[in-house]
Amino acid sequence: MADAFSLPLVEIATLLVEGKIKARALAEEAIANHERFGAHLMAYSQWAPDHARKCADAADAALAVGSRAGSLQGIPTSIKDLFAVSGFPTYAGSPKRLPPKFEIDGPVVANLRRQLATVMGKTHMVEFAFGGTGQNAHYGSPRNPWDATAHRSPGGSSSGAGVSLGEGSALLAFGTDTAASVRLPAAVTGNAGLKLTRGRWSTEGIVPLSSTLDTPGLLARSMADIAFGFAALDPGLGDGFAFLRATPASVDGIRIGIADSWFWDDCENGIGDIVRRALDTLARAGAIVKETPLPEARDAFAIYAEGGISAIELRAFLDRELPDWLATIDPVNAPALLNAEKLSAREYLSRRARMQEAANGAAARFDDVDVIALPTVMFTPHVLTEVSAEQFWARNRNMLHNVMPANFLTLCAATLPVGLDRLGMPVGLQFFAKGGDDERLVAIACAAEAVLGTPRQLLGTPPMCRG
Repeated sequence: MADAFSLPLVEIATLLVEGKIKARALAEEAIANHERFGAHLMAYSQWAPDHARKCADAADAALAVGSRAGSLQGIPTSIKDLFAVSGFPTYAGSPKRLPPKFEIDGPVVANLRRQLATVMGKTHMVEFAFGGTGQNAHYGSPRNPWDATAHRSPGGSSSGAGVSLGEGSALLAFGTDTAASVRLPAAVTGNAGLKLTRGRWSTEGIVPLSSTLDTPGLLARSMADIAFGFAALDPGLGDGFAFLRATPASVDGIRIGIADSWFWDDCENGIGDIVRRALDTLARAGAIVKETPLPEARDAFAIYAEGGISAIELRAFLDRELPDWLATIDPVNAPALLNAEKLSAREYLSRRARMQEAANGAAARFDDVDVIALPTVMFTPHVLTEVSAEQFWARNRNMLHNVMPANFLTLCAATLPVGLDRLGMPVGLQFFAKGGDDERLVAIACAAEAVLGTPRQLLGTPPMCRG
């Protein structure tokens, strides 16, 4: 079947089960797409076509004898190089290979591999996931496929994940989200993204940035594809087909709060207007829309602006596990990690306590709404150039403004594309939901997508991935 990648993930998985398409054919299509576009886009730090073919052949062999390993059997996937994947080195975006203990599959990757998914390789990332612009001084930065003339930020820290989806070398991409790192790259590359409630999925087998905030997450070409992958991998669900069948296609009666002006006032290039039009469409389709302030987001951002807790927790990890890596840290990140040693235990614990207080307040905001809606990113992804550390962190703060509150407030969150801004770059609509409401969040986001249209319908194909 030509261009199977144009189909929804559930349809591709169904065709695999029915024997109407082979996993090997999917893998070859993914490989061909990467060969056409990958040299310029640089999604992968470790591209592994031979490994992918072996995975696909194993999936086909099992299906040929009626063996169903899981919903993701034979599905091409990419994995951020923060995840341990046995048989692959782990660098975590650093210039040196990490010790063998960081190459042992954790529960998330083990589940994926038990389902006989096709692993295409490991994607580029910001060093130790510490940053949201996608820049990496050691390897360079993947290119956002939506700008054919300038090298724009692909978002970070899962910088190669969204690019792998755009070029058509993966149908599902694995990332992590500590303050933005799934939703930000998903939004700016025209994909959907899901940040789970912290603790929903294990972080074992993932190189840590922040033991307090880290969570695995998914990027995909649509929210429907996210839903299929989420249910296939979630220990409490385990079946992408059944979950997607139960997902409503209507937003009638869904209670959507519109976040307050703090999330909107600085939007550029028409981003705010595009997101508001999408919300108006949902209201006309039956959603119950009301203004819902979330003042705790300001408290969370203040803690982040003071330095948050990621720097000190990453520094503690490096001191304990990888002390030799400090000498080669990306020069942009080095000052923050070096200064982290000056943070007192009293101040660290105070920030933790303030975060918890803000999270407690935020939870009450969902008493009369199902989700709170806001733009995912207020700013068009910038052109990557040589910048000072001060300029870098200013850009980083801007890009994270609307996404990091979900992590600090222990919420779950999803983003889906809703249009292109004045510069032709993707715009994301983000939903926050109360921590623990992951299934309902995914169902609501899928219902919204059913009303608004899929990314492919709304955006088309990235300019650098056409022809």
